[in-house]
Amino acid sequence: MAQHVVATTHGKVRGTERNGIHRFLGIPFAAPPIGPLRCRPPAAPQPWDDVLDATAAGPVAPQPESPLEKMLGAPTPDWDEAGCLTLNVWTPALDETRRPVMVWIHGGAFVNGAGSSPIYDGTRFVEHGDVVIVTVNYRLGAFGFLHLEEILGVECAGSGVAGILDQVAALEWVRDNIAAFGGDPGCVTIFGESAGGMSVGTLLGMPAAEGLYHRAIVQSGSSVFATPADRASATAREVLELADIHTLAELEAAPAERLLEAQSTLMARGLRTELPFMTELPFMPVVDGTYLPALPQATIAAGRTGAVPTMVGTTLDEMTLFLVLDLGAGEPDSAAIANQMERVFGEGSEIALSTYQANRPGASLKDILVAVATDRVFRIPAIRLAEAQGALGRDAFMYLFTWATPVFDGLLKSCHALELPFVWDALDRLGLSVLTGDGPERQAIADDMHAGWIRFARTGDPGWPAYDVERRATRRFDVTPEILDDPSGDERALWAAIV
Repeated sequence: MAQHVVATTHGKVRGTERNGIHRFLGIPFAAPPIGPLRCRPPAAPQPWDDVLDATAAGPVAPQPESPLEKMLGAPTPDWDEAGCLTLNVWTPALDETRRPVMVWIHGGAFVNGAGSSPIYDGTRFVEHGDVVIVTVNYRLGAFGFLHLEEILGVECAGSGVAGILDQVAALEWVRDNIAAFGGDPGCVTIFGESAGGMSVGTLLGMPAAEGLYHRAIVQSGSSVFATPADRASATAREVLELADIHTLAELEAAPAERLLEAQSTLMARGLRTELPFMTELPFMPVVDGTYLPALPQATIAAGRTGAVPTMVGTTLDEMTLFLVLDLGAGEPDSAAIANQMERVFGEGSEIALSTYQANRPGASLKDILVAVATDRVFRIPAIRLAEAQGALGRDAFMYLFTWATPVFDGLLKSCHALELPFVWDALDRLGLSVLTGDGPERQAIADDMHAGWIRFARTGDPGWPAYDVERRATRRFDVTPEILDDPSGDERALWAAIV
């Protein structure tokens, strides 16, 4: 295994090369977010004199155990607050060729995950697309999204979007350094799934990120996942109370374990109370009026930010991952379904319920709940993002992943996160067959999706018609791929007046 050294703006880094793929792992893009920098916007790292070893991924951000990662057999990651703000680079060559750059933002409900997860190995993208892949860590939970300005003073400005500002800092690092790794800082695609897709949706509506990216892919996310400042302040007060923190000095000095424990206690208190139709998470980017001046969707729709080609989409049955496998949820009865539908659709609840049932003959009540919740949380916000971009004359492309996994006797269907091994062409990664099974049809779907993502990163066009409100062309990924015009349009129309 060969080793190579590259000079960055903060110092030299040493990576490895195997089979023509260069890897540089665990490169710091920001200073350790501890002490005076805890829960605050990131600062530039201190330059280093010696060559930094970049042959192993850095530690992950403080986080609890992930139920999904546990299901896939992954060990609980070791976290380290001081060393978590790093990124990883995969590139085919360290030359002057300006290759498209793809920057991945991981998901995990803003409380879990890491750019170093094995599924996000950039090798296949590099091999198949001649692109440069960057994956990033960012602060999570109370460390990245605790809105403290109204509680501890203006010194904490930006604390409610610190995790997103970490992503901005990583993109600034890409702008300043990626040419040395064979990449083009003028052709950067940001892409992410779940909280990563929500992060991309937030960056589309964040003025500080403008110009740092040139295309955007939003997987199972949108631009509506942000918390009003007053609600975020209430969450922050509760976390501080649970952690027995009363002053800024105490916040800066408290052990990270204490904040993480308070975060976990808060999440356990409110877990699943509003899950079926929840569009809020305990920790999300905060509309603070400064770094995030308004709900990102509103800023984008007003034409103030996000003027880039955008691809957005969902899986068909996103919410099965959260509802079907919830052993404590049980099968809802007719009264429970009626109550949930009325909460969302008001006087139109009966028409809405009959529409969803008519489109799913023989479906259980839980299947109906999954379908409505999937639309509320994922599909409708994604469509509205595409509509907003299209209304401004910007290229927007919609996809729908419908392949259903056979595992767990088919209960998961086309669930949340199922498309990830296909996008990354990672079906052979250890443990992923627990989610996808091992059917031979999978690889053709992976080849199709993987190539579409590469085409979009290279050209801004994934290879299917743009989305508009007349045709609503949507690329379906399944065993038989096709272009669908306004899929489930009668259900989509039900949401027209629903905020």
